[in-house]
Amino acid sequence: MNPLCSRCNLVVYPTEKVNCLDKYWHKGCFSCEVCKMTLNMKNYKGFEKRPYCNAHYPKTNFTCVADTPENLRLKQQSKMQSQVLYREDFEKNKGKAFHVVTDTPELQRIKKSQDQISNIKYHEEFEKRKMGGEAPQQPSNPSSAYQPPAASQNYNYEPAPEPARQAAAAPPPSAGKRYRAVYDYSAADEDEVSFVDGDVIVDVQQIDEGWMYGRVERTGQQGMLPANYVEAI
Repeated sequence: MNPLCSRCNLVVYPTEKVNCLDKYWHKGCFSCEVCKMTLNMKNYKGFEKRPYCNAHYPKTNFTCVADTPENLRLKQQSKMQSQVLYREDFEKNKGKAFHVVTDTPELQRIKKSQDQISNIKYHEEFEKRKMGGEAPQQPSNPSSAYQPPAASQNYNYEPAPEPARQAAAAPPPSAGKRYRAVYDYSAADEDEVSFVDGDVIVDVQQIDEGWMYGRVERTGQQGMLPANYVEAI
């Protein structure tokens, strides 16, 4: 059975039926309650299950309520429970535990005396520190003149470990072990030696599985060399 239109109370057939606001309408009857402008599902606004256009949609108005004793009591109770009021009271009462003392002539005189005393003490301590700082500087000048030789001694001592390390790393020449270079090698460190393919390495001593120590017969330089770059003669 077909429903009735909510505006004209006539039967609404499926081809012209609009189902909106829990009611059924003809497409032509679905219009604004004020200006009778035909509405659709995109531009209508419902209020109390009645269609309105955007211009005539009822606005919500606030009602003024008189301050009756009951309303005043509820208002006071709400304020007491309000966290905002608690914070406001806290900020207002903050610092009230300190009593402000007026600047009487006696207090001003005491304050001025204390400032003068503190200023005098400060200058006395400053002069003491100044005199105490200058006294040790006078005997320190001659001693500072002798510091550069000490520094130069340390400076001269720094390169000393290198020849000592080289002398320690250089083993005594062994009896007649000779090797021939099969690849070119460029020294990657100060204690290594460079050679080219075909150079003869004499006085060779095995240090470990990967390194040897020897002297290049062509250049006379000696140092460490990789064992896989040479072969025994």
